[in-house]
Amino acid sequence: MARYFLEVAYNGTAFHGSQLQGTTPTVQLYINQALTTLLREDIISFGASRTDEGVHALCNFYHFDTTQALHQNFQYKMNAILPGTIAVKQLYSGADTVNARFDAISRRYRYRIYHKKDPFLLHRALFYPFTIDTSLLKQTAVLLPLYSNFESFSKRNTQSKTFLCKLTRSEWEEHGNELHYVVEGNRFLRGMVRGLVGTQLQVARGRISLGEFKELIEGRDCTRADFSVTGNGLYLEDISYPQGSLIRC
Repeated sequence: MARYFLEVAYNGTAFHGSQLQGTTPTVQLYINQALTTLLREDIISFGASRTDEGVHALCNFYHFDTTQALHQNFQYKMNAILPGTIAVKQLYSGADTVNARFDAISRRYRYRIYHKKDPFLLHRALFYPFTIDTSLLKQTAVLLPLYSNFESFSKRNTQSKTFLCKLTRSEWEEHGNELHYVVEGNRFLRGMVRGLVGTQLQVARGRISLGEFKELIEGRDCTRADFSVTGNGLYLEDISYPQGSLIRC
């Protein structure tokens, strides 16, 4: 039995999230179907990170096991079977002990917002035509890596047993008509990035103060955070694994 990893990208507007939900159109459903069709055996994949409905991925990983030797044109054939909204970017092999989800050491997300109406950004970023203080946004972002418990930014009904996360990057970038929030860490909670973005925007609009933002984090009460920003502005941008654990095929 050999273990392989697929690095994939997808347009999240086409799916009801990434995780398998019976016959509901999800990224994992289409990957499993393509693998099963190509290898002519039932294949179940395992994803590195779950993304919600509408959320995009520039990089996500799925591992699967098979006893078959893969055809040299395996990646090409997978892309031919998959819908145009999913692409296999690279195929890797790994030891059967390496798990796509549990062995990832970091994940990076990017949330894009724009303030001037642009039809070419529809479903690709959040239209946010409100007056905001970018200096306050940058101050909130700097604060976040100083904390380790992010229960305030975790939606309820989570399967997580701990709310501890280590953020190694948290910053707002200006890109012309767009503002991007970039955050990287060892793990993320359910709805966490959207909660971070929505709540920071409340500070930038003057609806809560910087002091209240700190109190919200320390209060560990998710009912005070703002999770209302839409999924289509969010991108899973990168996932990394320990050096040498994945080998490019």
